[in-house]
Amino acid sequence: MSDFQTNLEQYAELAVRVGVNVQPGQKFIINAPLHAAEFVRLLTKKGYEAGALLVKVNWSDDQITRLRYELAPDESFELGPKWYAAEMEELAEEQGAVLHVVSDDPDLLKGIDSKRIATFQKAASKVLVKYREYVQSDKMSWSIVAVPSKAWAAKVFPDQPAEEQINHMWDYIFKAVRVGQGDTISAWQEHVKLLNEKSKYLNDKAYKQLHYVAPGTDLTIGLPEGHIWAAADSVSERGDSFIANMPTEEVFTAPLKSDVNGYVSSTKPLSYGGTIIDNFKLTFKDGRIVGVEAEKGQETLEHLVEMDEGAHYLGEVALVPHRSPISESNILYYNTLFDENASNHLAIGSAYAFNLQGGKQMSRDELTERGLNNSLVHVDFMIGSGEMDIYGITEDGKEEPVFKQGGWAF
Repeated sequence: MSDFQTNLEQYAELAVRVGVNVQPGQKFIINAPLHAAEFVRLLTKKGYEAGALLVKVNWSDDQITRLRYELAPDESFELGPKWYAAEMEELAEEQGAVLHVVSDDPDLLKGIDSKRIATFQKAASKVLVKYREYVQSDKMSWSIVAVPSKAWAAKVFPDQPAEEQINHMWDYIFKAVRVGQGDTISAWQEHVKLLNEKSKYLNDKAYKQLHYVAPGTDLTIGLPEGHIWAAADSVSERGDSFIANMPTEEVFTAPLKSDVNGYVSSTKPLSYGGTIIDNFKLTFKDGRIVGVEAEKGQETLEHLVEMDEGAHYLGEVALVPHRSPISESNILYYNTLFDENASNHLAIGSAYAFNLQGGKQMSRDELTERGLNNSLVHVDFMIGSGEMDIYGITEDGKEEPVFKQGGWAF
């Protein structure tokens, strides 16, 4: 077996056994692009070997998606995927498992009317409300992994010969998920342990606010009483551990919806809805976004913020050291799964229930009362750099360093 095949097998094993952690008797759904068929067949094999009752694959194809945006009538984009929402709600209620295999072309919808993209994003988000609430309260096991596509690899490695771009992409993905570097499972266990040490420190501190300072950024973010800093691993309602993002380098929590003030500038492009938003700045007052500026993708960013009232507020605060392995690769991935793990980031939109003590058992109204945001969207954007300092503000107003020059200060 070639080194590549060995790594691919190891990657599939990692995704199924550690990422989504399929259990005997579970239904297991895989959402994946057509060009990932070889990897998906491995995932299916690993799923059944783990004892899955049924492994079902939902296929997607970039060309078909593009054709719809080019040729379908406007009313087509008002149709949310009700069949998919129903399937995923049922899977969550049966405490199954879902693995998303992503491979998006960052420029897939370049040149498409941004109103079409926004209309479909909103329609899809509306029908997926219940499923999203299940995900945000850890009702089921889920994970996201990536495979290269020709278009994505070409975007990331434009200076490489075309025939080498995908191979380069695979090398970087394997490295990011600790595949091909000895005992992958042990490496992940050690990595999770280190992240949990950071989250424990922050939970013990229970800061009232965070203050971000960097070029183009001066932002204060309040944290709700009883907030929880989470790290790589989660536990589903039935008690199974899983890792939602592979790779992952973040420690994150939910902000206090009404207490975000100042301004923040992006440090990496955001690939959203098949288009690129770049060099943007958001201004906040009492939690709400009151100013939006972008050198590229201004309309798309405005449509995102106007998705609903909750899209004017933040739902996640995530800390990632600038000297993380993904950041040190000096590669811009144009994919949030990777870029968010190379940079401190925030998320526009809905907060996760598990980031609040007792939140998994709370209704959406109860979470709102406790200061967590609710929205149809949850979109991460990157703000970190080697020049960013972050201070934790205690109940008595004292500032303590959390990040200095882009790295942990403790």
